[in-house]
Parts: sequence; structure tokens; C-alpha cells
Amino acid sequence: MQKILENKIAVVTGGTRGLGLAIAKAYAQAGASVVIASRSQQSVNHALEILHAQGAKASGITCDMGEREQVKALGEHAISTFGHFDIWVNNAGTAGPYGPTVHINPDKFVSVIKTNILGVYYGSITAMRHFLPNSGGKLINMLGRGDRKPVPMQNAYTASKAWVRSFTQALSEEYKTSGVGIFAYNPGLMETDLMEKIEAVKGYEDRLKPLGVVMRMWANPPEVPAQKAVWLASSETDGRTGLVVNELNIARIISGLVQEGIRRLSGQPAPEGRFEVESVAPEIPLELGPEGSPA
Repeated sequence: MQKILENKIAVVTGGTRGLGLAIAKAYAQAGASVVIASRSQQSVNHALEILHAQGAKASGITCDMGEREQVKALGEHAISTFGHFDIWVNNAGTAGPYGPTVHINPDKFVSVIKTNILGVYYGSITAMRHFLPNSGGKLINMLGRGDRKPVPMQNAYTASKAWVRSFTQALSEEYKTSGVGIFAYNPGLMETDLMEKIEAVKGYEDRLKPLGVVMRMWANPPEVPAQKAVWLASSETDGRTGLVVNELNIARIISGLVQEGIRRLSGQPAPEGRFEVESVAPEIPLELGPEGSPA
């Protein structure tokens, strides 16, 4: 790979698995030094072993993105370790249970808000307060399903992504002459551990069955969107800000539909699903229809 991020320092939140680790690896392969963070020290240690094994210059600490002082400490760690940082990727995120909003445990709902909204806010201001005096830097905030329209049964996650989109675009307008590149990136559906085990309110599990088909048609390995994250962080986007980039495009949609159609017409068996659904109790009793399913 061309070293298009040579001498750059990148901070990647949620950088110990899935897309975050794929981005950290891609940045390192492109010449950057990387700082990763997650809530688990064991996860940080494991990810650093992977990065060091590929020859990366990497460091990492534990960080709960919903806690401002911990996010501030992450930025300070990057500076104390490498002298500065040039790229900050707010990748850490959590999905929460699938199901109707009022029936979801409020603690689980708030946990999504803390990570996906407060985490992006704290990460963004930590990055921007370092970038602005230097008149440069790249801030990349991750979008996801729901960033453009409401999605019932995933209200915590999808509303948080709508917030991230609005917040990032407003931030880019506020600082459009600062020299800082502020970008929003929707990596699309991915084959990551976030999708391996999905919580659903008991009674709503069957509504997730179509997800297997959707993933077959349109899910990418995280290494694919990680390459777009390299491009966003590179000199190719110097002088630009406010970009909103989507990995899933019309060509990819059509390609997935065609491949699924060919599989069905040829009678090929469907691959086994790559996710499992874990039931969680509703916070309040569900009203059931005549067949015992949610009304």
C-alpha cells in the first residue's frame, strides 16, 4: 500500500475490533501511527498485539466515550505518546436492543445515547481543540442506518446517527474556514461482531429474520470501508470539509440484488446466517395479538 498517511498520527475510538480495528490497521499500513481505545483493557491489549505484529506504531488506553474526562485523557495520551495527532475518528458505537422504544430498558437506551451521541460530541471537541490552533487536521464521524430517516424498532441507534449527521454538518459549517476537514462517513452494513449477536425484545425476534438476506446482498467486510476512511484522512481531502460519504451506493445495491437473484434461480442453498438473536425481557408487559405475537 502507498504510504499516503506517512508521519500522520491517528486516534481511532472503538479501535479494538470490527471497523475500528480495520481502520487502525489500514491507517498503519498507509504509514500512520495509531492510538486506539475501548472500554476493555483486555481488548486494547489484544488489538495492540495485532497491530504490532503487522509492524504498526501503535498505542492504546481504555476509554468510556460517554465520560468527558476519559475522552480528554485519550487525546492527552496521543499527544504524550506521539507529540500530536492529525486524525481523529469517532468510530465507537453501540446498537442497543431491537424493539419498541417504551418497552426497552431505559438503561440500555441511555447507554446508546451516551456512546453514540455524547461520545461523538466529546471526541469532536477534544479533537477540534487540538486541531484549531494548528489550522489543520481531519475529524471523521461515523454515521449508520437512520442517519437520513427514522427507523422503527431501532430508535436509540438510528436517532443517534441522525444526530451525528446533523451535528457533523453543523460543525463543518461553523469551522469551514479553519483549515480542519470535518467529515461524516456511513460505512454501510458490515460483517462485524456488532452484527454477530443482536439483542431483541422478547416477542420481536422473528422480525429480524430478513436481516440474513440483507447481509448476504449488501454487507461488506470492514476492510472495505476502512479504505475509504484512509482516503478521507489523506491529502486527497485537504482543503475540503463538510463531506458526507456513503459506502453503499446504487451500483452496490444492484449488484447485491442480482447476485441474490442468481442464487435463488439456480437453486443454490442460502449461506448460513452470520448473526444470532438474544432475547431480552421487555421493560413493561407487551400486548400480544391473537396468535401470541406482539400486537
